[in-house]
Amino acid sequence: MIGIPAVSHVLPSIEVIRELVARGHRVTYANDPVMAERIEATGATFVPYDSVLPVGDSSWPDDPIAAMGLFLDDAVQALPQLRAVYDEDPADLYLYDIGAYPARVLAESQNRRLMQLYPTFVGWRSYEKDVAAQLWTLPGADAYRARFTEWLAGNGATTLDMDAFTGRPDHTLALIPRAMQPHADDVDMDTVTFVGPCFAGRGEEQSWTRPAGAEKVLLISLGSAYTNRPEFYRNCLAAYGDLPGWHVVLQVGKQTDLAELGTVPGNVEVHRWVPQLAILQQADAFITHAGMGGSSEGLYSGVPMIAVPQGVDQFMNADKLVELGVARRIDTDDATPEALREALTALVDDPGVARRSARLREDARAEGGTPRAADLVEELLG
Repeated sequence: MIGIPAVSHVLPSIEVIRELVARGHRVTYANDPVMAERIEATGATFVPYDSVLPVGDSSWPDDPIAAMGLFLDDAVQALPQLRAVYDEDPADLYLYDIGAYPARVLAESQNRRLMQLYPTFVGWRSYEKDVAAQLWTLPGADAYRARFTEWLAGNGATTLDMDAFTGRPDHTLALIPRAMQPHADDVDMDTVTFVGPCFAGRGEEQSWTRPAGAEKVLLISLGSAYTNRPEFYRNCLAAYGDLPGWHVVLQVGKQTDLAELGTVPGNVEVHRWVPQLAILQQADAFITHAGMGGSSEGLYSGVPMIAVPQGVDQFMNADKLVELGVARRIDTDDATPEALREALTALVDDPGVARRSARLREDARAEGGTPRAADLVEELLG
């Protein structure tokens, strides 16, 4: 497995790696040392390479071409580091994250099998026309494409067309509920298999105890990358502090100055990081930034959501959750205490939301998750 140092990209596949190790396969996992502890806990052999990608709460450029350029910069400098390991000991199968371009170069140059693990929604058949084509009209796009193509040609890749290379290979596992996929009926199901969220094991290792007397539990988390939002947290405290019957768990990330929160009501516990899945399996509502990981965990747990998207795919995810009938969307600027409180009340008092949440929970679990993903990896290994 070759990945990138982003929690939202590592967590979706980490249980697949753990399962493959448990089934007796020799598994290596290449990533930046910042991810070593998470990866080594699976039993896989950690292969370090130094990444130059922003990690954690670090800022990403708003310009999409500049952001794509960071992934290419990382690939160019990472490939020699990975060759130093895998040219001497090639894998029988390379699993790789959507941002780990060197993995496909290695597999193609060594004539080895490969499978892509998607932590978010996949491109549909008309995606190039609907979305991607707009990118190539932006300043810097032509230079980016030329540089990418030159890199492929100079490093042994056999897929030299950049669009084909960055697209899906013949074998792709989408580690999300199919319900979260935009234009799901337009996805090439000959190359993509939706296995749903792969959480087995992680929830069992995490633990959280619901306080005695808590009639309902609300989890508030903006994930790992958009957490420095003190004004939003203060609005949440104003909305839900001392709300009768409710216990609130608030995750604020590494960058937030806790002093900026002001007085924390007695029914609220504040943490830098929480065992999210363990809490969700006991929660009654979830305020999320609508990252794909959080959205998937919410569906998997059958918890109604208030989606407060912060960037990238989260706006589409938020709209999808609303379309599914299990969430309300409130943009950050509109997240007043009054709006937040009204949305929570409307969600938990709506029996239709409860029915739809329960059905989508069963659908997500029926997709097979970790065992099915591991089965498909083994099937490709032969």
